[in-house]
Amino acid sequence: MEAEIVNVLNRLGSHTRHLTPRHAVEAAAARVERPGCEVAVIGAGPYGLAVAAHLRAAGIETRTFGRPMSFWREHMPRAMVMRSPWRGSHIADPGNRFTLDRFARAAGIAPRDQFSRQEFLDYGLWFQRRAVPDLDSRLVARLEPARAGYRLVLEDGESVIARRVVLALGLANQALIPPEFDHLPGELVSHTADHADFAAFRGRRVAVIGRGQSACESAALLSEAGAGVELVARGGVRWIGRDPSRSAPTSGLAWALRKAAVPPSEVGPPHLNWLIEAPWLYRRLPEDVRESIAARCLLPAASAWLRARFDRVRVTSGVRVISARETGGKVELRLSGGRTALADHVLLGTGFHVDIAKYGLLPKEVLERIERTGGSPRLDDGYQSSLPGLHFVGSSSVASHGPLMRFVWGSRYTTRRLTQALRRGRP
Repeated sequence: MEAEIVNVLNRLGSHTRHLTPRHAVEAAAARVERPGCEVAVIGAGPYGLAVAAHLRAAGIETRTFGRPMSFWREHMPRAMVMRSPWRGSHIADPGNRFTLDRFARAAGIAPRDQFSRQEFLDYGLWFQRRAVPDLDSRLVARLEPARAGYRLVLEDGESVIARRVVLALGLANQALIPPEFDHLPGELVSHTADHADFAAFRGRRVAVIGRGQSACESAALLSEAGAGVELVARGGVRWIGRDPSRSAPTSGLAWALRKAAVPPSEVGPPHLNWLIEAPWLYRRLPEDVRESIAARCLLPAASAWLRARFDRVRVTSGVRVISARETGGKVELRLSGGRTALADHVLLGTGFHVDIAKYGLLPKEVLERIERTGGSPRLDDGYQSSLPGLHFVGSSSVASHGPLMRFVWGSRYTTRRLTQALRRGRP
């Protein structure tokens, strides 16, 4: 930075001779830190791409940074099936030109609720090429305040100045590791987010901890890959949604009425599901009420269509892991009730807990200025944090705007509110 200021001073020449040294440096710094864009979006998953598409359509100069759909590509199993229904999996774009339906027609795919992670990944990349074609795939290594807004230090050392920044980093680095396991090496214990494939576990005994979607689907995929699998959970598996192995109708008036009674996201139990579909109303509830609703809507559960793939998964429910230790290259689990279990590997399907400090690009002096609740930023209606000009969307906005923000469908509400807020806040 200092070298840049010196270069600017040299170029200014006689124009700075009438200034004091301090004022000359400030003038040069202002020239160096001229904003390179009005808004920088950090993250190129569904929320980052949706935000970028809407801001560009609103005429707001926007640059977007990140590797497209990287979390979906690198941290979700290739054979995974989407839990969100088809109608709730459209990435928001301002003109509805890049919907999942349009992608399906172009790709020759039939719309259906049980579609694959690979199909959604292909859709996200298709969306990016059309809605955000000038995506800068470099990662942001550090974000810090600048005279004219914020300075983004990129992985190659280049800096970009933006008046405002939108962080759309999703669940990157947010895996929840229970303290019973954090002392064990990665070759013995890993999180479901660490794997895109389970072929390496063929012939090994794997204990899966948890009972939510990622735990149960990973258990099924491990068993299909040839591993011996035991699912260890505090309670029984709660199966939700329609089980396709049963003869429930998928057409007709009764089916249409049932479908109409459920919002597109299909998140949460009856009555609460429509409340979280209206984040503007949800966020006006008292904080303790919001926390209670979010907990009910995000209870561990697994899609009923997984049951048919559980025939070779041993389920041990109603127990807690008291401790875990390495013994002879394996993991010994001590469970409540006095039982022990031995596994070649432990896979944690323990979910995620958002803590923006774990994103790794916000320095301490920035984090200290952001009001937080349990690691998540407190956000206003426009998704702005207590640090003016710094916005958070996606999973990091759940505490303020509700459980819908954990799902792709929430990008529709987010992009409208954020775009409106940024239009009002333009200089």
